[in-house]
Amino acid sequence: MARKAAGRPPEETLSLWKREQALLKTLVVDRDTEAWQRDPAFSGLQRVGGVDVSFVKGDSVSACASLVVLSYPELEVMYEDCRMVSLTAPYVSGFLAFREVPFLVDAVQQLREKEPRLMPQVLFVDGNGVLHHRGLCSRGKVQRGSGVAPIPTLSLNCWTHCLTSPASSSSAPAGFGVACHLGVLTDLPCIGVAKKLLQVDGLENNALHKEKIRLLKAGGDSFPLMGGSGTVLGMALKSHDHSTKPLYVSVGHKMSLEAAVRLTHGCCKFRIPEPVRQADIRSRDYIRRTLGVQGAPALQPERSKKAQRPKACPQGVSEEPADLEIIH
Repeated sequence: MARKAAGRPPEETLSLWKREQALLKTLVVDRDTEAWQRDPAFSGLQRVGGVDVSFVKGDSVSACASLVVLSYPELEVMYEDCRMVSLTAPYVSGFLAFREVPFLVDAVQQLREKEPRLMPQVLFVDGNGVLHHRGLCSRGKVQRGSGVAPIPTLSLNCWTHCLTSPASSSSAPAGFGVACHLGVLTDLPCIGVAKKLLQVDGLENNALHKEKIRLLKAGGDSFPLMGGSGTVLGMALKSHDHSTKPLYVSVGHKMSLEAAVRLTHGCCKFRIPEPVRQADIRSRDYIRRTLGVQGAPALQPERSKKAQRPKACPQGVSEEPADLEIIH
């Protein structure tokens, strides 16, 4: 989903990121908040969303931010929004959200204003939620009204929402990844789905972990990811009968882990959940059509559509474009 950019932010900015991240973490809700989440068949769920940021080849700044909304359970695209953006904030491990999330929040806000009937009831993110090493400070260390100024990457509306939203009454999750960040700022249920294990809190991709993966036989099989702290940070999920690699599912916001895993499995035609898969396919296609094969990437106007373009990978074709190993 991301690519590294050269340079680091000034120490003052990095300090603000840390403090802002700690504040946002206090607003994460790690339990089911909607009636459809508690229904075995997700009755009442009609729209699922996916987001992605795809980069121009050879460019760590120019990218395409995409939001797609699919019908559920049919998983047909109802809405797509692709736009070229310039990611000028540097990449810092553990702070990917400050580089990418503002553009995704903006896409959600525009949909909410223009076509509220198409708003997704849940968002899938290619990245981690509470399965993360950032935001480990305990709840309440950054108090509301503490004088922490929002950095320019967040809109005033988003910041106001953060200061006025009630904090979760449940125990604080272990980390705060991009799925948590996006969920809190959009006030939508959010699920983090990563393709690789983020090795935090003692979790390791060792022989024991690989043996557990081998024991996953059918699509829907899973096992918990319990860290050294004794906290279950996520689940390793075999999302498809023919998939040899699991997905790593974690809570982003306003959803329990159990519901997040069930819905992730229910949204998989291939290994990757269809909302994320379609967002990735369409953002890459938009880059190709907008910028051509090669050349200097000039930023272009956004494009927003309701109709689906038939660009999905056919059956039997790999659905996973190569991506860089970036911590979300």
